[in-house]
Amino acid sequence: MDSTTRIAIIGAGHSGLCMGMQLKAAGIDDFVILEKAATLGGTWRDNTYPGASCDAPSFLYSFSFAQKTDWSRRFAWQRELLGYSTELAVRCGLLPHCRFNAEVTTVAFDDASSTWRLDCADGTKVVADFVVAGVGQLNRPSTPAIPGRDSFAGGQFHSAQWNHAIDLAGKRVAVIGNAASAVQFVPQIAPEAAQLTIFQRSANWLMPRKDRLYAPRTQRLLTRWPRLATVYHDFLWLFFGELQLTPLMKQVRPVQALARWKSLAHLRRQVPDPVLRAKLVPDFPIGAKRVLFNDDYYPALNRANVRLVTDAIESIVPEGVRTRDGELHRADVLIFATGFKSTDFLAPMNVTGAGGLSLREEWRNGARAYLGVTASGFPNFFMLYGPNTNLGHNSILVMIEAQVGYIIDAIRQMEARGLKRIDVRRPVMDEYNRTLQQDLAKSVWSATSASWYKLADGTITNNWPHSTIRYRKLLRHADLGAYDTWP
Repeated sequence: MDSTTRIAIIGAGHSGLCMGMQLKAAGIDDFVILEKAATLGGTWRDNTYPGASCDAPSFLYSFSFAQKTDWSRRFAWQRELLGYSTELAVRCGLLPHCRFNAEVTTVAFDDASSTWRLDCADGTKVVADFVVAGVGQLNRPSTPAIPGRDSFAGGQFHSAQWNHAIDLAGKRVAVIGNAASAVQFVPQIAPEAAQLTIFQRSANWLMPRKDRLYAPRTQRLLTRWPRLATVYHDFLWLFFGELQLTPLMKQVRPVQALARWKSLAHLRRQVPDPVLRAKLVPDFPIGAKRVLFNDDYYPALNRANVRLVTDAIESIVPEGVRTRDGELHRADVLIFATGFKSTDFLAPMNVTGAGGLSLREEWRNGARAYLGVTASGFPNFFMLYGPNTNLGHNSILVMIEAQVGYIIDAIRQMEARGLKRIDVRRPVMDEYNRTLQQDLAKSVWSATSASWYKLADGTITNNWPHSTIRYRKLLRHADLGAYDTWP
C-alpha cells in the first residue's frame, strides 16, 4: 500500500535536514525524509577516513538558525560535524519523519493527479505533492577504470568508503590521488605505514589552514552570549569568503597574485627539497581547481617513508602499481582518493516529469536548472545543492538555506493562491542558464581544461560564479511569474 505525504524529501544529510527543520519552523508537519542508509548524516556519516574534517571554518558549518557555539576547533573533524547533524535532528523532532534504508530509485510525476510517485529499493512507495531532492553533488565515489585493478592481490578501497578493518601499520600503502581527501588522511597514515607512495596526476594549490583548538573560556563566552557567535559567523562569512575568495574566483589579478604568493611561500616554508617542491607547483591558475587549506600535508611528504610519484599510471598488477616509465611500485594496500561523480546530478535515480519527460535525457548534455532549484518539465520538483550552486569560496550551507527558504515561500504562495502545481517556464530557465554560462566563462574555473566542476566539453555544471550575497538576494522571494501554474 502506498503512503502519502505532502512533501517527500530525498536524503538526510545537511540539505534534507535543513529542509525538514525549516518546514517544522514554518508549521508544516506533513513530510517524510527518505534516506538510503541506516542513519542520517550524509557526507559526515559516509566519510570516516582518518583526519576527515571540513575545509570551511566550523562556525560557517552551522545553520544561521541553529548556530553551534561550542565548536572544539577552527576546522571541525568528522565526528563533531556528524554530532551536530544528529543533535539538530533530535532537537527539532525530525527522527519521526525519517525513513531509513529507503533508497529512492524512481521518481515519476502523474499528470492526472499532479502528484509524484516515489519507488524505493525496499519495495515501498510514497505519493507526494512535492519532491525535494537533497542528495548533494558529492555522494557517489568515483574510482578510475585503471587496467588490472581487479588483479591486485592486496586490499583496496575508496577514501569515501574507508575500510577500517584493514590495518595499515607496517604496510606498503599506495594512494592514488592527492586532492581534498588525500591531503587530510595522508598525514594521519604516514607515520604508521612502512612505505607510503602517493600518485599525483596534478599538483594542488595549498594555502595555510591555521587550525587551532578553541579555548574553553572562548566556548563558554560564545555559549553564554550567542549573539557573539553570530557576529563571529558573519565575520568569517564576509571576510573569509566574500571579500577574500570571491575576487579570486572572478580573476581579479592583484588578488590572484597575492594568493599565488601566499601559496608558494607556504610551499617553500614546508618543503625544503627543491626537486620535490618543483613537483608540487600547479600548472594552472590558482582557483581554477579547488584551493585546499592544509598545514600538515607538505610536512608528511618530507618523511623518509613517503614518496611522491608524478609519472602516469599504466596499470595495476597483483604486486602493486606500474607507471608508464616501467617502474613497479610495490604495495599491500591501494587507497583511491579520486573524488566523486560530481556532474551526475541525482544519479542513479530515474526521474520522469510531466508527459513522461526523462530528466536523464534532458540532462544528457549537462545538468541545468533555474536558480539551481527547479527544472522545466518537472512540476513541484525542487533541488537542494543542485546544478551550478556549488561554491569555491564560502560555506555551502549559505546556499542551502537560501534554497530552502525559496522552496517554502513557493509552497506558501501556492497554498495562498489555491494552485496545485507550478513548473518553471522553459524560456526563463534557458535565459537564466545562458547568462550563467556567460558569467562562468569569465571565471577562473574556465582557465583549466579539466576539473570536477565541469564536463569534458568544458561546460561548468557545478559552480555558482558570483557571491553568496547575490544568490541569496535572487532567492529571497519565489517569483511565481517565472512559472506556469495550474489551479
